Amino acid sequence: MATPDAEVIRPLRRAEYDQLVLLRAFQDERIELLAGVLVALSPIGPPHDSAVRRLNELLVLALHGRAAVGCQSSFAANDLSEPQPDFAVVPIGDYEADHPSQAYLVIEVAQSWLATDRVEKQRIYASCGIPEYWIVNLRERCIEVYTEPTLSAYSHVEKFEHGQAIRLVAFPDVSFAVADVLK
Repeated sequence: MATPDAEVIRPLRRAEYDQLVLLRAFQDERIELLAGVLVALSPIGPPHDSAVRRLNELLVLALHGRAAVGCQSSFAANDLSEPQPDFAVVPIGDYEADHPSQAYLVIEVAQSWLATDRVEKQRIYASCGIPEYWIVNLRERCIEVYTEPTLSAYSHVEKFEHGQAIRLVAFPDVSFAVADVLK
C-alpha cells in the first residue's frame, strides 16, 4: 500500500481534537496533539516520576498565589497543537472552558523522547512566545533552559548541572538548585 504524500495529509485541528476528547474517543490512550498529528506519550518510569514529584513540590510551594502550576495537563499551544507538558506555569485564572494558552514557563522531563522535546516541542513552545522552556534531561542529568523565543525556536540555551541553580525568568526571586530536581 502506498503512503500518501505529506501535502495530502490533513492535520487534525486542536478544536477537533478537543471535541474527540469530549466524546471520549481516546478513553484509554495517552496521547497529545503535536503539529496536527496524534502522538503517543511514552510510559512514565521511576526516574521521570521522581523528578516530576520533586518539581511539583518546588513549583507549587514557590509560586502559590502568584501562578497556577499545571502538572501533565493539556496546553492550548496553537491551532494544531495541544501538548501535555509535565509542567505549565500559567497565569492564575479560570480554565474550566478552555486549556491555558499562555505560560510563564513550560517544563518537559525527558529521557526516551529527548529529541522530540528538543526539536518539535521547542518549536511549538517558542512559537507561542513562552519566555522560558526547560527540559529536565534525565539521560545527561542536567536541566536545559531555553529562553528568548522567536517564531520557530529559542535563541538562547543554557545547560545547568549539579552545583548550579536556575532563576525563573518570570519570577526572578525564585530559584531552584539542579540537585533538588535531579538527585
